[in-house]
Amino acid sequence: MPTPRKTIAIVDDDSSVRKALERQLCAAGYRCATFESGEEFLLVARILNPDCLLADIHLGGMTGLELALHPTVIGLKVPVVFISGSNNPLVENPAREIGAAFLRKPIPSQVLLDAIVDTAGAPFADGEY
Repeated sequence: MPTPRKTIAIVDDDSSVRKALERQLCAAGYRCATFESGEEFLLVARILNPDCLLADIHLGGMTGLELALHPTVIGLKVPVVFISGSNNPLVENPAREIGAAFLRKPIPSQVLLDAIVDTAGAPFADGEY
């Protein structure tokens, strides 16, 4: 019997980025759920219980960092991978301080997949694709 696929929650307020990340991760074998805001993700976070949160650090409303520090996300113990177009250490350093991975856009496909595997594990629980 096949083992369940890992679920990645993608939070980005840019729909084209969300769709591209979803296509890429689904093609690699992950299940994806996409959200345009941190607030939208929080409405279903406990039900979804993702294996990884992939979030833009600059979101409208709640920032990606605020999302990662939200009690719901902390309670789920979900690993976080931040993405950002910013090249500012003042943005990157706080993300790394909370133990999150940080990737700069544009993100090479293999770099993204490596970061997801490092935080969430292989797409299938038993590591088989």
